Formats: sequence, structure tokens, C-alpha cells
Amino acid sequence: MTDPHELVGELVAELPEWLPSQRWFAGKDRPVTAVRALSTTELCDGDPALLHAIVEVEQGDRREPYQLLIGSGGHLPEQAGASWIGTGGGKACYEATHDPDLTGHLLDLMARGERVGSLSFEHEPGVELTEGLRARPITSEQSNTSLVYGSQYILKLFRKLSTGPNPDLVLHRALREVGCEHIAQPLGSITGELNGEPVTIGLLQQFMSDAVDGWAMATTSVRDLMADPELRPEELGGDFAGEARRLGQAVAHVHADLQRALGQQEADTAEFDRTVSAMLTRLDTVARDVPELAEHAPALRRAFEQIHDSTAPVFMQHVHGDLHLGQVLRTVSGWLLIDFEGEPAAPAAERAALRSPLRDVAGMLRSFDYAAHQMLIGHPEDAKLAERALEWAQRNRAAFCEGYAEAAADSIGDPRGHGELLRAFELDKAVYEVAYEHANRPEWAAVPLSSIARITTGGE
Repeated sequence: MTDPHELVGELVAELPEWLPSQRWFAGKDRPVTAVRALSTTELCDGDPALLHAIVEVEQGDRREPYQLLIGSGGHLPEQAGASWIGTGGGKACYEATHDPDLTGHLLDLMARGERVGSLSFEHEPGVELTEGLRARPITSEQSNTSLVYGSQYILKLFRKLSTGPNPDLVLHRALREVGCEHIAQPLGSITGELNGEPVTIGLLQQFMSDAVDGWAMATTSVRDLMADPELRPEELGGDFAGEARRLGQAVAHVHADLQRALGQQEADTAEFDRTVSAMLTRLDTVARDVPELAEHAPALRRAFEQIHDSTAPVFMQHVHGDLHLGQVLRTVSGWLLIDFEGEPAAPAAERAALRSPLRDVAGMLRSFDYAAHQMLIGHPEDAKLAERALEWAQRNRAAFCEGYAEAAADSIGDPRGHGELLRAFELDKAVYEVAYEHANRPEWAAVPLSSIARITTGGE
């Protein structure tokens, strides 16, 4: 019988080539120079066996840990053919998230509350899980991998690992404790150790089989508008403004619940200084790489520095951290917010920090703008379509803010009452978008650049 540690030790030689081909791998910007195995745990033996591994990926001066689920057996299962990694210990090794029988063991271990090696499989207090369900992966995932069990559960496996409390698990538990109605309930977790510190491996939640994500709903509404640009947004059968208003209410309820569960604090002068400094640093960095942004830099600097002139008190609390239309689900009972881990590329300390709820609002406003204006890519000279896209975005942005104001806690209120700060957060998000599009989809950079032009000239 092959020792699991030796098997993974052999397999790491295949990973520098294999890792960059995975959707969830975050290091596609530079070559992998080395991979080292940090830990290996055999979760079930047999043929095939299921192994859990944490590896450290070296890319020049950058070293980051990732988790792998590896199936290992005498032959490659038919359904795992596209997941081939290589050979270790004379056995075929593959990415096990595509093996529904092997990944079923993860749910069974949580149901029984077992500990295997350094990994703890737990169900939440009062939760009884059904064993024996096979899993299927959600293929649209990118930074993480999610497995659906029947029509009941969804398990998110965090691919790039960070030690310490995981915001997604911490915030879901806090929201459950105060009875929040706008989340998928947390049901279980997988935790372990990395370099002697705790690390969250996975989060099990209620699966909403009837859910549709907000981005799909919003872009469908925009496509209806583009198909008949003579109609105004409010005349469409698929007008989205009512949903945008209800979404604003849901986000405000979640913010109020987070405040109630975990508290808040008023931002001081030092916090404003840190915020402005971070915005200016990002602006300078991106403007050096994107000449089209440089012409807007003076106006952006003024908008960021105006934060110092804010007189209304601003409160900090735990927030979603990466809110956009792709992070919300519409079910038959209302809107849900998902994925509270924050911006995946941000450092762990930054994702866990207290922030103004206006950052989440700004993220959603940017998302409405994206949903509308990404439809113009390839049609830059069509004035009628551009006019309708702007009308759609403005109508739904306003509806979202109205809904938010109706349900917001007193310390937050109407986000439009913090105009300069909200404007600065939205512009900072747009600068981030310019950097992302420049590196990944250059033809899309016109979307945030046109927004920056409009906002800095008073068009929003």
C-alpha cells in the first residue's frame, strides 16, 4: 500500500503545469516555480482512495497555500477523465471534486462530526445532516469550488487558504444567531491547521434549488431593453426596478443584522486618512499602467481627498466586502446574499477589517452600471443603445438606494445622504475595475472608464 505522503510528494512534480489550468487558481499572472506538500490526510482508503492535501505554491517571491482533493486508484474513473493530474505511487491521480462518490464522503464525515488527522468535520448546533448523498460540482465557480449534494446542501471548498477566522464562516454564523432571513443557513464546516494556525477548509450551507442569481436577472432585463430600444426601461415587461428596490432592502437588513450581531464603531480621523491613502495609492499604481486612466487622475484625486471634508458621522462594521449582482440570489421568498469572504485577492487582515456599509452599496451601484453598459461592447457608436443603457442603470441604481433607505438602520440611513463618501467608494471600485479589465479583458475597460468620466463630471 502506497503511503499517502509519499504519493503526494511524487505528485507535486506534476502540479506546476497542472495548477494554472484550473479555473480556481489565482496565480495565472506568473509561472509556478515550485510546489511543496505541507500536509496530507487520507480521508478514505480503498480504490479509489480520497486524499486531502495542502500545498504551497511558489511563484518567484510569492508563496501561497492551496488545498487539493485527490482521488487515487488503479484506474481513472470515467467521470474524472478531464481531471487527470498525474501518477503518484504507481496510481492514477485526479482532481476528486469531479468524482461524486468520493466527495460524498465529505458530507458523511460532517454528518458524523468526525476528526481525521488534523481535519475536523462538524455540523452546526442542532443540525442533522443526511448521509449517503452523491455530489456534483458547480462548473461556474472560479476562486473556490462548490459541490451540491442532492437538492439539500452546497459545500464551498476554499481553494487558496488563509489562516485565522474565515469571514464567510464567521459572518454566516453571526447572522444565523440573530435570525437573518437573507442568507442561506450555515449547516457545517471543515477546518484544519496550517503552519500551526487554524484554517477553514470548507463551509456547508442550505442549497437553494429555486434560486436565480442577480446578474442573470439584471442582464436579461437589459437585453430586453436593447432588443427594443424605442421602449423606456419602465415600459419593459422585464423591468428590474422593483427587484432592485427589494434587493436594496435585503442588503440593508443584512447590514443591520451584522451591526446587531457584531457591533459597530465610529470612524475617526485616522480611518479617513487610511482610506484616502489607500485610494490614492491604487490610483497612482493603475494610472501608471493604463494611460486612459491618467487623464482622469486629477479629478479622481480631488474626489478621494474630499472625503476629509465629510461632516456626518460614519460608522464602521462588518460588511459583505465584495458585493455585486453575482453575489445575490433571488428565491421564491426573496433575495439572499452569498459569499461573505470578501474580495478573494485582498489580504486576510483586510477582508476581516471593519468597513463602512457604503462600500457594499458602492459595489452594487457599480454592478448595475456594469450590467447595463457591458451590453454596449461592440456597439460603441450606437447613441440610442447608449442612452437606454444609461437610463436603465440610473433607474435601477435609484431604486436600489430607495429600497436600502427604507430598511436601513438609523446609523446608516439613506446612502445618498453620504454623497461624497459614496461617490469616492464608487470611483475607487471603478479604478479597481480598470486595472482588472486592462489585465484580463482590455475591450471591457471602456465600461469603468466611461463611468469614471461621467461621475467626475457630475453625470451621476
